[in-house]
Amino acid sequence: MEFPNIDPIALQIGPIAIRWYALAYITGLLLGWRYCVYLTKFPPKAVTPVQLDDFLVWATLGIVLGGRLGYVIFYQPLYFLEHPLEIPQMWKGGMSFHGGLLGLIAGAFFFARRQKIEILRLFDLISAVGPIGLFFGRIANFINGELWGRATDLPWGIIFPRGGPIPRHPSQLYEAMLEGLLIVSICYLLIVKCQALTRPGMIFGTFLSGYGLSRIIVETVREPDAHIGLLIGGTTWGQWLSVPMVLFGLYMVHRSRQNPAVK
Repeated sequence: MEFPNIDPIALQIGPIAIRWYALAYITGLLLGWRYCVYLTKFPPKAVTPVQLDDFLVWATLGIVLGGRLGYVIFYQPLYFLEHPLEIPQMWKGGMSFHGGLLGLIAGAFFFARRQKIEILRLFDLISAVGPIGLFFGRIANFINGELWGRATDLPWGIIFPRGGPIPRHPSQLYEAMLEGLLIVSICYLLIVKCQALTRPGMIFGTFLSGYGLSRIIVETVREPDAHIGLLIGGTTWGQWLSVPMVLFGLYMVHRSRQNPAVK
């Protein structure tokens, strides 16, 4: 299959270009915020809609700054040591999910302390909506024709413009389905059917372990970063970064099940 002819620029007004990637971040944040407000109606109602309105700014800064710094530190530290002025040039691309997650966690931690919110309550809420942002982000990766998969002879293999003449796995779409739609559905069912928000840390742990497992699976068909390549045993750097997430997420789920539900 040929890659669909999609312009990565969604709208251009004179010299100002609005890219699909930027719209994906904005859409994910706004939909996530509204969905988070909706989830506050479920017990134990530990966070108010007004507090979530204030947290949106913290979340945006945490994701953007953490995502960029994560890319600089985790993926190309030597390059940016030689070109430090390029670090703030985010319009050239280069964001890390793991860095964005750490930035979001840091922002949530300081916001929760300031608002006197139990930290795990806030983590659970933002973890339930995080997959929405991941879904739109991976769709934007596909539109940009980046982060493609390895060569495949499957009928849905796609020839990406910058991926050479061979069909490749549309790994961005695999991630959108697993990291996005699947995890947000699981978290919603846990909240509605099992009252998971009454067990602090359960949704947070489910998200961490679910994302980590999804990333580890998809990395088996995703083309590794050219400047890193494959590591020991044919593994990738993305898989190694995801292993601690799986382990810590499973620990949080186990810990939440050991404690009594809090209404």
